[in-house]
Amino acid sequence: MKIAVFGASGYQGKLVLAELARRDIETVLAGRDPARLEKAASAAGLPGAERRLADAGDHAALVSAFRCCDGVINCAGPFTSSGEAVVRAAIAADCHYVDTSGEQLYVKRIFDMFAAEAESAGVAVVPAANDGCVPVDLAAHLLADRLGPVEEIITTHVVAGGGGMSRGSLRSVVETIDAIKAGGLVYDDGDWRSGVPARHTAVTLPGRSEATPVMAFPVSEVVTIPRHIRVRHVQGLTEAALGDRLNTPLTPEIIESLPEGPDEGSRRTQRFTYVLDATGTDRRRARGIVEGPDTYGTTAVIAVESARRLIIDPPVPGVRAPAQAYNPAAFLDFLHPHGIRWVIEDVPAT
Repeated sequence: MKIAVFGASGYQGKLVLAELARRDIETVLAGRDPARLEKAASAAGLPGAERRLADAGDHAALVSAFRCCDGVINCAGPFTSSGEAVVRAAIAADCHYVDTSGEQLYVKRIFDMFAAEAESAGVAVVPAANDGCVPVDLAAHLLADRLGPVEEIITTHVVAGGGGMSRGSLRSVVETIDAIKAGGLVYDDGDWRSGVPARHTAVTLPGRSEATPVMAFPVSEVVTIPRHIRVRHVQGLTEAALGDRLNTPLTPEIIESLPEGPDEGSRRTQRFTYVLDATGTDRRRARGIVEGPDTYGTTAVIAVESARRLIIDPPVPGVRAPAQAYNPAAFLDFLHPHGIRWVIEDVPAT
């Protein structure tokens, strides 16, 4: 098995390299800067790994960089501006593809643009193979198994601690800030729509006695969940306090002046909680909860395992939601040794 990592010298890319090295998977580092690739390979414990030079703007070079690989993990954000080129090249090179994007509109474009192309090439494409979309999408499928036809799924993302965002994440925020401030897409009655007000202004989170104020937020699972669940309404939320933080102006100069990303000690202090509140068409309710540490480290584990599973047990070719590509319970259970806890529980009628 050989996996190429594009954007290998970036913050998330280096964490993915370290996970590939830990699992002894043959790795190709792909990117623009040979010095940075060499440094990244050495830091990840892969000094002998092959390095291939390619830029997202050079299709032929990208295809060449991915040739003879079984899969591609794209860590080079912002994906909104460059991700499509990498998907196109991976398909042309006959490689399965995953990326670590959390950019909702980009994820939807990948489904819209590449479904037929990936199917024809016989490869699987799974965007948003990250700490949020994969476990939440898988848990949503298990919720639907319990409830049957679903009226509504509301997902809420809360992240505490961790030392802040990486430079790459901040660049993605800047590039997608309009969608963030508008609340992103909502799936409603058979289509994705923008400008739909949040149905909830507060959510009671696990372990908290008081409801937490929330706001609409463009999470990727709003794009993926309706592709494998019969559901009328899907919307994503996050803590309203995040909106205040995102109102701080960010310039390229400010971003460059910041650390590349949170250090390992800060990441160890981080905790995420993702809650799925589902209501069946018969008005029965259930809740899914996914909790764990270190969003960036967890994303590395999930991206590598996502690519590995596509290679050893390929799903039906095409662009796939996580629950279409992987067995939901098996993948979630795989994450348990990495500190991820999940539960699906019934909610008593009120």
